[in-house]
Amino acid sequence: MSSVRLLVAGSHEILRIGVRAVLESKPDWAVVAEASDGQQAIEKAKEFRPDIAILDYSSPGTNGLDAVREIVKNLPDTKVLMLTIYDSDTLIEEMQQAGAHGCLRKADASRDLICAIETLLQQKRFYPLGVTTVSHRGSRTGDQKPLPSLTARQKEIVRLLVQGRTGKEVAATLGISAKTVEVHRNNIHLRTNCHTMAQLVRYAIRNGIIVA
Repeated sequence: MSSVRLLVAGSHEILRIGVRAVLESKPDWAVVAEASDGQQAIEKAKEFRPDIAILDYSSPGTNGLDAVREIVKNLPDTKVLMLTIYDSDTLIEEMQQAGAHGCLRKADASRDLICAIETLLQQKRFYPLGVTTVSHRGSRTGDQKPLPSLTARQKEIVRLLVQGRTGKEVAATLGISAKTVEVHRNNIHLRTNCHTMAQLVRYAIRNGIIVA
């Protein structure tokens, strides 16, 4: 059997080392390249043409979704598996629309990574149990207007809120009134359509406001 060629991309070296250790437990699998960000992942994929590219959703620079789009466009034979902290329907839908063939929570990688890759090698897709796919839910692109982006001040407030700061703490940190913070919070909810802290955290990660 010919060797399975793999690319591992992630901003944290400890993550790449752990993933490589799991992959190299398979004698016929070879990690042919590593990358530390999305742009490097694209370049390495084009150079080494791996069978499987494993990408971190929260890659710096060119983000994970943009890297997926570029890889699947230029390398249709390469299957892309994304690693992420979360596995919500919203994130899964974004990954599928970008062209990813599967995703896996980082916390489950040591247990399920080999199974996920074997699934992709069988020309199947790998997603967490219980997550509905885009084909069942229908794409939401084209029938919704894009949400307006946040201002620099609103992004500052989001960073503090997702750290667990209260409105008064945010106000003290930024040197503004609690009332002003409340106005910004209301505008953030309107602009992001996020109504819970979990939704706001996911929004912040997807839009590069915080790094997972």
